[in-house]
Amino acid sequence: MSEQASQKNEFHLPNLERQPFEPRALQSIILSTLTFCMAIIACIPLFSVLIMLLYRGGKRITFEVFYALPSTAFDVGGGFGNAIVGTLFMVGIASLISVPFGILAAIYLAELAPESKIATVASFCAKVLSGLPSILAGVFAYAAVVLLMGSYSAWAGGIALAILMVPTVMLTAEEAIKMVPQPMKEAAAGMGCTPAQAMLKIILPVAVPGIITGVVLAVARAAGETAPLLFTALFSDYWLRPNEPTASLAVLIYNYSGMPFPNQIELAWAASLVLVLLVFILNLISRAIGRRKTV
Repeated sequence: MSEQASQKNEFHLPNLERQPFEPRALQSIILSTLTFCMAIIACIPLFSVLIMLLYRGGKRITFEVFYALPSTAFDVGGGFGNAIVGTLFMVGIASLISVPFGILAAIYLAELAPESKIATVASFCAKVLSGLPSILAGVFAYAAVVLLMGSYSAWAGGIALAILMVPTVMLTAEEAIKMVPQPMKEAAAGMGCTPAQAMLKIILPVAVPGIITGVVLAVARAAGETAPLLFTALFSDYWLRPNEPTASLAVLIYNYSGMPFPNQIELAWAASLVLVLLVFILNLISRAIGRRKTV
């Protein structure tokens, strides 16, 4: 017994407590602190913009700005209700065009022919299009729609925004479909489901949160675009007329921010705040949907 006790006393466990001045621990502390400081610095421009928008635009936010038309140069008051309606109308057109095409293309790329040459080319083109400068989409829509119709219109603006939305919807929907567990697909096939039944009843319902996230992000991007609408919808001081120039929040901000009249500048600040809040809400919705787990 004495020999066993002496052997136990001779066996010492290593010290597993973290030593702050150990080289690896010290390196981890320094890098973590540096990363935290860089994150704070990166957030400074964002919070500065938000504070400025709340300060300058919040003073002009009244119920009137949401339903009134823009005022003339030397008048006071007014609003941008027509720009809100025009933005919603054109984004709605873009969504009706881009969402079905994007989801159908994602189904083809992810399930029907993922290894085909057409799928490879389509995926590459979608990735290139996702980085396309937005002004080029406006130039294309101007040549393809505005010149043919003979006038700037909300339809042309919606088509230009749809071009920008398609790659985002397509790529996010493709990844969402690919993330559906393979055993679920095999179980559907084992139960005798056709490929169409498996897609409609198993794959798409499971992938819906990811697809909706992509759609909401695409809508948020389209709502804040200015350059495509300058070539397609232009601007108007009147209520929505789909076949004529149409107002939008982004173009209103662009036009009014450079004017020498205080009333228009205040409207530009208020419209900026409304647009930022709209995009912020859409991003929160996309994150909430993306985190939701399908039962």
